[in-house]
Amino acid sequence: MTASNAHGARAAGILLHAPGVYDLQVWLATGGRERRLREEMLRLSRASEGERVLDVGCGTGTLAIMVAQLLGSSGEVAAIDASPEMVARARRKADKARVAVDWREASAQALPFADARFDLVTSTLMLHHLPRRDLDAFLREVRRVLKPGGRVLIVDFASSSRQQGGIAHLLHRFGRVPPAEILALAESQGFVVAERGPLGVRDLQYVLATARFAP
Repeated sequence: MTASNAHGARAAGILLHAPGVYDLQVWLATGGRERRLREEMLRLSRASEGERVLDVGCGTGTLAIMVAQLLGSSGEVAAIDASPEMVARARRKADKARVAVDWREASAQALPFADARFDLVTSTLMLHHLPRRDLDAFLREVRRVLKPGGRVLIVDFASSSRQQGGIAHLLHRFGRVPPAEILALAESQGFVVAERGPLGVRDLQYVLATARFAP
């Protein structure tokens, strides 16, 4: 759920280096429905056995762990986050759940993986942590690490933290990411949008897109 800038600077944000508090705030922000929300994200991603999956901005690892549980030994799951504290907590949670995930501290704008490695990339509740100037770089990296025909699932808030009020400003750094902006950026980087719409929790929206096959 978090990201650094393209130069690898330490991620900024009041909660991004306090993972225990962050988990509590996410639970509160979703009205105690985080598990249900993650299950819906997993369904929308179409993750299936045998796939290689990357979770970008994994936060404390909840979604990546659920993907690993779904795939079992038939697939591979990797996850990155710019916050070392988030990655450390994610590793502890994965150890407790007894699942294997390749956790790495890295920037969303410089993914430490080879070209065309993954079948699916997920990015949930992360884009609002990126400056607008880095959104294009992020999607370019996602396109690079996806296999032709691979999928990306993006989930984020459609309105700003100021509009949402309450504790939302603690979870946001750069505010809303309009769905139309995500669609335009995805298409500019060679993606075909397959699905989009609301998730039914607060004002969260999702975009599922497919990387075009090389000509």
